[in-house]
Amino acid sequence: MTPYPSFQSIPINSRILVALSGGVDSGVCAQLLTNAGYQVEGIHMSNWEDDDGYCSAAEDLEFANLLCEKLKIPLHQINFSSEYKEKVFIEFIDQLNHGLTPNPDIACNTYIKFGALRDYGRKLDATILATGHYAKIIKNNDQTELHTSIDDNKDQTYFLYDLTQEQLSNIFFPLGDVLKNDVRAIAKRFGLPMAEKKDSTGICFIGERPFKDFLLKYISKKVGYITDIKGNKIGEHIGLPFYTLGQRQGLKIGGIKGGSEKPWFVAKKNYDNNTLIAVQGSDHPMLFSHKLTFIKANWINEINIFDGLTLSARIRHRQKLQDCLVEQQSDQMYSVTFSNSQRAITPGQHIVLYSGTQCLGGGVIHSQL
Repeated sequence: MTPYPSFQSIPINSRILVALSGGVDSGVCAQLLTNAGYQVEGIHMSNWEDDDGYCSAAEDLEFANLLCEKLKIPLHQINFSSEYKEKVFIEFIDQLNHGLTPNPDIACNTYIKFGALRDYGRKLDATILATGHYAKIIKNNDQTELHTSIDDNKDQTYFLYDLTQEQLSNIFFPLGDVLKNDVRAIAKRFGLPMAEKKDSTGICFIGERPFKDFLLKYISKKVGYITDIKGNKIGEHIGLPFYTLGQRQGLKIGGIKGGSEKPWFVAKKNYDNNTLIAVQGSDHPMLFSHKLTFIKANWINEINIFDGLTLSARIRHRQKLQDCLVEQQSDQMYSVTFSNSQRAITPGQHIVLYSGTQCLGGGVIHSQL
């Protein structure tokens, strides 16, 4: 199999450590790199130890072992559970308690996959860390740039925007030039043990599970009222951290006498009086805004002069890129004005900015304006 174009940037004598989750994407990465003649070793992380019937850690490790046996490559195992809880999970719960809606997958990439794991790879004398992310790294003179995958539907640069030049300098994403359908086909062609394995979903390393029930282990209920925009009580909530802006499911608002039959959506969380404000209809004006502010900016290539430049952005994974203008308001805050109104701009979530295929960076949404 002829290597994809991006492989040409990796010296053939590279010792590559492949992060193996046990899934098909990372499995195909290891297969492609082995086929191309690199010195490949696998590494499997365990980052969540609470065994409550939902975590698939044992099964994932088994698949990683089977793959390495098939490819005849060594498999390293490492446990970063304490680092994950300290750097990712505790902060995740803290932000929820402070009225935000964080994205732990982004923090997991920054601090665990391309932090603790990358550092561990250096101890193993690996020159490159490869993962199954759908993204591209392009070297441009002395700069390392992050670019979108050729598979628009699977592109994962949204989750990688917070990485630095130093973190990206020895990273390789073998699937940047590969379509997801082709990944499955490659896995079947080479008889990889995870060829038919379902893609993982849910929180990074915690897995797919009933989210509200999971959070109830860490966040106490604080029952309050759900009101309409006029302040009329129309229901009850179990605690503001359990809801996010734009949410429809789980509100349990029955028919309002003399009211519309349109569904209800969360429009605002008022922590001063522990009230959830809901509106009817997915197109209600309170759910939309043309402008937001963001903080904690990370610019991958230290590009931070945007005056007059039309960029594009997304405020959630897989959203189509939206044209926008960016202005720096202060050392700590930026404002973004979109050409089209955006639905459910949510504080604590992330905005990621692009120029063409290049991911410039982004930050944490502070407010909608």
